[in-house]
Amino acid sequence: MTPFVIAIILSAAMLHAVWNAIVKTAVDRTTTLGLVALGHVIPGAVMVAVLPLPELQSLWYVALSTVVHFGYFYMLGRAYQHGDLSVVYPIARGIVPALVGLWAMIFVGEVLPLQAWLGIGLIGLGIQLSSWKALRSGVGRTALWYALGTGVCISIYSLVDGVGVRLSGNTLSYWAWGAFLHLFVTIFVFWRKRDALPTVPMRVWVLGIAGGLVSMCAYGLVLFAKNFAPLGAVSALRETSVIFAALIGFVFLKEGNWKRRLGAAVLMAGGVALIGTAV
Repeated sequence: MTPFVIAIILSAAMLHAVWNAIVKTAVDRTTTLGLVALGHVIPGAVMVAVLPLPELQSLWYVALSTVVHFGYFYMLGRAYQHGDLSVVYPIARGIVPALVGLWAMIFVGEVLPLQAWLGIGLIGLGIQLSSWKALRSGVGRTALWYALGTGVCISIYSLVDGVGVRLSGNTLSYWAWGAFLHLFVTIFVFWRKRDALPTVPMRVWVLGIAGGLVSMCAYGLVLFAKNFAPLGAVSALRETSVIFAALIGFVFLKEGNWKRRLGAAVLMAGGVALIGTAV
């Protein structure tokens, strides 16, 4: 894995943390998630109109990814209803790197070396350490199951999109269609919140859609990287978004213990180094 690809994935992780911070500070997180989805749809529609179709064999993967993304948004919204983000987020993201590495080995035949698995383990440990105090306070069974379901959805669409983008023949076109089909998530959320939407302040609309644009850019970078690196390694590096989110929380939201977060950052940096030198 070249330094350029690593830089691309870490940039995506930082952008991912930014849009999650936007959701975290929202009063109505379900509506905000719908606006984030809308932030994918608007540029996606423009890109779909001007770009060629991806290869037909990849469209099945776009469709499957859309279904799984719908489940992801649903699970994430329900998890936030039953548990705090500081508890739900590390559980959901912490299981993803190992699951993607496992799915890629089973379904794609990508076998990561032991050193890369050690790096994935360090990143997973860093994710948990970054929110250790919140996790120690306990998590309800309902929130736990929805958080785990969110993580499973992330791991599935990570695999599906990794295979699909390689078959697409055009990363931009695959990215555009995946973004545009967030339309179904937007429609679902807006229908559920149809009575409250007229009272949503303009600031919330702007922040939500801006968060969607950032999220779309982040995932576009990840899709690009999946053309050049093993899916499990890409997923593990992307999950360093947790430590970026923790740092944003500490610096801007005045959250948490800086020593614990610094320790988590060191563990994740070690994991990134192990993965980067192993694949």
